[in-house]
Amino acid sequence: MNINFFFEVLIGGLLSGVMYALVALGYVLIYKASGVFNFAQGSMLFFAALTCVSITEFGWPLWVAILATMAVMWVLALSIERVVLRPLVNQSEISLFMATIGLSFFIEGLAQLLWGAEVKRLDLGIEDVPLESLMNNFNILVSKFDVTSAAICALLVTALALFFSRTSVGRALRAVADDHQAALAVGIPLQQIWGIVWGVAGFVALVAGMLWGARNGVQFSLTFVALKALPVLILGGFTSIPGAIIGGLIIGASEKLAEVYIGPFVGGGIEGWFPYVLALLFLLVRPEGLFGEKIIRRV
Repeated sequence: MNINFFFEVLIGGLLSGVMYALVALGYVLIYKASGVFNFAQGSMLFFAALTCVSITEFGWPLWVAILATMAVMWVLALSIERVVLRPLVNQSEISLFMATIGLSFFIEGLAQLLWGAEVKRLDLGIEDVPLESLMNNFNILVSKFDVTSAAICALLVTALALFFSRTSVGRALRAVADDHQAALAVGIPLQQIWGIVWGVAGFVALVAGMLWGARNGVQFSLTFVALKALPVLILGGFTSIPGAIIGGLIIGASEKLAEVYIGPFVGGGIEGWFPYVLALLFLLVRPEGLFGEKIIRRV
């Protein structure tokens, strides 16, 4: 086995895993704050990328398009929380989940109605060429775009993790996640916390949508990127920010290694479904995830 090639595949998988972790983080934040599994996160990612690239087509600089899209995503996220989910407070989990499914189709349709359905190219100014330092020193081919994208995702994930663990907003979020009624009793503004979390989730969708859109093209298939975050959540736990990071790295590395070393024995194409098989096996051993909390209910 070529050890350089092994590390090349492993590093590529870990870099993809960091980007998966960013997508999963959007799910985690909303689920921690409100107990809602936001199925529409992938549609928000697609909407953000399509909005940004469409604004640049009017001749606006990329940085202006990013700021404008950021404002649009903030308004969209707050509107979702205010108009759709706030009236459903105290409803069953299945009702909230079905609401986000309907919301997903609405956002996808709205994006294509406003900006069209054709595939668009998003150029962030990051070259997709081998990183010379690794190629020259270690003979390992790793994309400069992948490294830069992973670095951006890692910085954002770290910043959000610190924000929600070290600030008063983060402490309030943890209190809300533990017990809504107790949080209200001690004066924590529940709806304000939900608004902040949904706004942050919209920003996360913007960053992830731009990076994945620049990598794969801005198209409807971006919505399926968010589905790859589901195995990440199962491995890491639905309520854990560190779990989203570790789960993303595991999924990213395992899917690439499986494609290269197991794929030839099963006909290839294993990268698309191997993470879900891994998540299914993990559910049988530890359903709450690596960092999730065990839920004990009296029967």
